[in-house]
Amino acid sequence: MSVDADGAPDDRLTPVLRPVRAGNGFEEALEQILQVVRLGLVPGGERLPAERDLAERLGISRVTLREVLKVLQDQGLVESRRGRYGGTFVLPRTDAGGEDELRRRISEVDIEDVLRFREVLEVGAAGLCATHGLTGERADRLREALARTEDAPLADYRRRDTLLHLTLAELCGSPSLTAQYAAVRATVNDLLDCIPLLVRNLEHSQRQHTALVEAVLDGDADGAREMMREHCGGTAALLRGFLT
Repeated sequence: MSVDADGAPDDRLTPVLRPVRAGNGFEEALEQILQVVRLGLVPGGERLPAERDLAERLGISRVTLREVLKVLQDQGLVESRRGRYGGTFVLPRTDAGGEDELRRRISEVDIEDVLRFREVLEVGAAGLCATHGLTGERADRLREALARTEDAPLADYRRRDTLLHLTLAELCGSPSLTAQYAAVRATVNDLLDCIPLLVRNLEHSQRQHTALVEAVLDGDADGAREMMREHCGGTAALLRGFLT
């Protein structure tokens, strides 16, 4: 199995990519691949999985997949390259536009609803993981996701932070929760991309990550839920702060 730059296997896409339902194959496939790009599961400059693999994961024809990829290319999100090392590559994201862009995006969503829904999903996932227990390979996956955030370059921190939270959501054992979390996290990331990365905030966030993972692995469900609630509250406060 191929790996990404962090050493993570291709199953990093598993929380998002799943077979689409009959009738809306094009639309649902577009939604899922957009989430892959918006969540940074495939970083800018890296290649999406091969067409055959993507089509199989999504349960669609390669013709439909190519239509989806054409839309993404027209939107400036990916580019197609030919040759032996060709494929479909995610384009690096440009500067998000600062506070004005944040306000524009805020006007298009109910930010309080997004933040509350995110908290419900994340607190629930943390509690479930701690209650049911993570051992062996599942515990290792969570530790590895945490470790990748600890040595992350500043420019790559948000992507690795997203992967940590997605890993926790997936490990809770509810595919429905994981899918809903991936969608809401993509919206949160769109907002976070409009504000600066603050080193002090990231240091605090990282301490919370460590305490959260320890609580989950210790089977401390109450502690895991409380730490996740506090962590989500910090993100919410940061976004609100930039809007006042």
